[in-house]
Amino acid sequence: MKFVDEASIRVEAGKGGNGCLSFRREKYIAKGGPDGGDGGDGGSIYLVGDADLNTLVDYRFQPRYRAKSGESGKGKDQTGAKGDDIYLRVPLGTSIFDDETGEYLGDVSDEKEEILVAQGGFHGLGNVRFKSSTNRAPRQTKPGSPGELKNLRLELKLLADVGLLGLPNAGKSTLISAVSAARPKIADYPFTTLVPNLGVVTVGDDHSFVIADIPGLIEGAADGAGLGVQFLKHLSRTRLLLHLIDLAPMDGSDPVENFKIIERELAKYSEGIANKERWLVLTKTDLIPKGDLETRVAEIKAALKVDALAIETLDLEKTELDDHEYRISAVTGDGTRQLMNDIQMHLTELKARLAEEAASGADKHELEIVKEVHQYSLDQREKRRARRLGREVANEDDDEDGDDYDVEVHYEP
Repeated sequence: MKFVDEASIRVEAGKGGNGCLSFRREKYIAKGGPDGGDGGDGGSIYLVGDADLNTLVDYRFQPRYRAKSGESGKGKDQTGAKGDDIYLRVPLGTSIFDDETGEYLGDVSDEKEEILVAQGGFHGLGNVRFKSSTNRAPRQTKPGSPGELKNLRLELKLLADVGLLGLPNAGKSTLISAVSAARPKIADYPFTTLVPNLGVVTVGDDHSFVIADIPGLIEGAADGAGLGVQFLKHLSRTRLLLHLIDLAPMDGSDPVENFKIIERELAKYSEGIANKERWLVLTKTDLIPKGDLETRVAEIKAALKVDALAIETLDLEKTELDDHEYRISAVTGDGTRQLMNDIQMHLTELKARLAEEAASGADKHELEIVKEVHQYSLDQREKRRARRLGREVANEDDDEDGDDYDVEVHYEP
């Protein structure tokens, strides 16, 4: 199944049914009075979280949804039937935005969580509602109100506790396959990973966490190079980032410079994500002779001017790595178990802290990241639209003969 993490849809709620104008007319009953019933409410549209889904691909093929309108009221004080609601299933981690105003409408994070995205119209009133002591035969009714019409933009951000950062071939896919049951494609060429992968890491008998592997970044990714930074949004919900540095790059590049490239691209994309807690993980230790490993690590630390692994050489505000450094080999398994155990302990400690922050309203930072990532997506879409329009204008300037000059010839009689 194709992985799609963005989709635009149009939702239209049903109109409320009109009220009925009717009077009771029966044999032997004079002046029966009004008996026009109310209309029914229009159907509403909801988005519902479904843990079995992991893509928005269905909404690329069916982008329009319209709920049924309520029926009009009838005589004998009969109320019209309500329009059926529509429930659209979306993956957990889907953010909802109004595509016209950019307003953030909500976030589907839990199984079977429902978010109302289009309110159905309210029912109209029949003439029986207007009966009074001074108006015994009202001929007034009220029509039903129209339902809401919205153009929505859905953005899926995978729910994971830990995210992996690094250049292509830094060992991200190998690590996730070594510590979980995930089996991403692994090869010795860049951009083997084209879509994000999720893996569940089990620690002990009753603890586990979810780790996310995204396609590698390269220099200029924030400007569209390589696969760009379109998948970085999936790291916005993580609690911890692991920055993987290849100790023995295939292309002979400098690991320190590779580290700085990722940090710069991350800061260009989102300040909120760039400020997330990050641990340094040195990978592929099996490719370094044991006698040279300590020297190699010491050289990298010295080049980064690491003091308790706080990065001081980068010209990025608020960019730092926490007091954690690991050396692993995902192929041999060396160091991976210790890394996973420490991550689980750290996440357990975070739970209490996050509960306190949520109670005090400090979790607004996560909402700011969501809006920041969405704004970046909108800016990139506008840039693509501008480039497309520019090409169309350039094509219109060319005449049909294919040369570079547009010549208009006037013939005089």
